[in-house]
Amino acid sequence: MAEMELRELEAFLAVAEELHFGRAAARLYVSQSRISQLLRALEQRIGARLVERTSRRVRLTPLGQELYPELNAAYRGLRAAVDNACATARGRRGVLRIGFQGSADERILNAVTSFHDTFPEVTLELVEIPYADPFGPVRRQETDAALVLLPVAEPDLVLGQLLPPRDQVLVVPARHPFARRETLAASELAEYPLIGIACTAPDYWREAQAPTHTPDGRPIPPGPRVSTMQEAIAAVAAGRGGLLLCRTTAEYHRRPDVSFVPVHGVADSQLGLIWARDHESMRVQEFARILAAVPDRMLRAVM
Repeated sequence: MAEMELRELEAFLAVAEELHFGRAAARLYVSQSRISQLLRALEQRIGARLVERTSRRVRLTPLGQELYPELNAAYRGLRAAVDNACATARGRRGVLRIGFQGSADERILNAVTSFHDTFPEVTLELVEIPYADPFGPVRRQETDAALVLLPVAEPDLVLGQLLPPRDQVLVVPARHPFARRETLAASELAEYPLIGIACTAPDYWREAQAPTHTPDGRPIPPGPRVSTMQEAIAAVAAGRGGLLLCRTTAEYHRRPDVSFVPVHGVADSQLGLIWARDHESMRVQEFARILAAVPDRMLRAVM
């Protein structure tokens, strides 16, 4: 509908509801003469009078009375459709799916709560993503963004908010000699197979989570490769090897047949929020902003 036509309809609706040209003009922020001009143009377009105006009163003609409810409903529907589209474009409505690896920690849950309070008409869903496929769900648009383990060196992905780094532990069978140790040195990883990650993830990412050599260059025996966290923990319990994890994620997956031993000399574990460069949205940007604003004192690391 052309701009002129829309203003004509707005002028008629304002006059029909106010029954006063002055109030209708004030409502639309135009002059009374402009209201008269717009109404006259609409009547000429239709071919009949819609409003009767005398020095004492303004009233609708029978045709005007018949047109008003239909036109009002159509106009309100048009405005609602435009408002809904604007709200969606601004991230105020719709669904936001956030992926995570390991477990949803306190920082993430607090960010979800804060996001819901700020954007109550957006449904935020948390989705656990496979341990061995950190980037796939975002690329396939199964999630709008995801909190994944670093490093991230993917040109098609944006790395946004980083969570604080956390120390790592070695998860071992409860019966293994390492389970009786208070700490381990990174060089001692060469003495026990380390469970690896299936080939879905890039080589550099798998090497960071399950290194093939100790920091001093000693080779680490390879254990089985797994795709999910549950597979990894089960492989540890079965005595197939050890698993490097952030302490909090290890605690989340605690079971009586495995133990956790701090490892000194390995890089900390850290999560970052990623999203596809060509599918960025206001909802994702707002979630990243809210996630960054969660106070550190409320944190417990995910990985």
